[in-house]
Amino acid sequence: MSRPRSPRLAAVALLPVGLLGIAGCSQAVAMTPASGSNDPACAEVMVRLPATLDGQDRRWTDAQATAAWGAPATVLMTCGLDAPGPSDLPCDTAGGVDWLIDDTDAPNYRVTTFGRTPAVQVYLNADEVSSRTVLDALGVAVQQLPEDGHSCSERPTS
Repeated sequence: MSRPRSPRLAAVALLPVGLLGIAGCSQAVAMTPASGSNDPACAEVMVRLPATLDGQDRRWTDAQATAAWGAPATVLMTCGLDAPGPSDLPCDTAGGVDWLIDDTDAPNYRVTTFGRTPAVQVYLNADEVSSRTVLDALGVAVQQLPEDGHSCSERPTS
């Protein structure tokens, strides 16, 4: 005579299959964490990131202290980089944060916080999103990073 099966046991056994089905519906954006991604200041930034940036929905990533928006991803963010030193790159303030702007691969821009430790770096496609809108929106979260005393206004102008 066979023993009756517990409904609870059957539900637990099916749980991994159900989770696999849900996880298969959306792929995480593959990213590489920065060396300082475990800095507690990055955690303060990550919990304040917006759900959308310039109409692009936030997506899951596979690396600590990283974020992505858009499908395909049009904005990628990494926290935990070493603060940049002196630079000839243009510097601008958006969202209450100073950013170094590298547009050598336009319309893809690389912007890095200036005067914050650890640093945040953002890659964005300016054909898909407004860089000003994105940086203004991220500023609320990135302002959580400690300032290191440097600012765009201190930099010599050419």
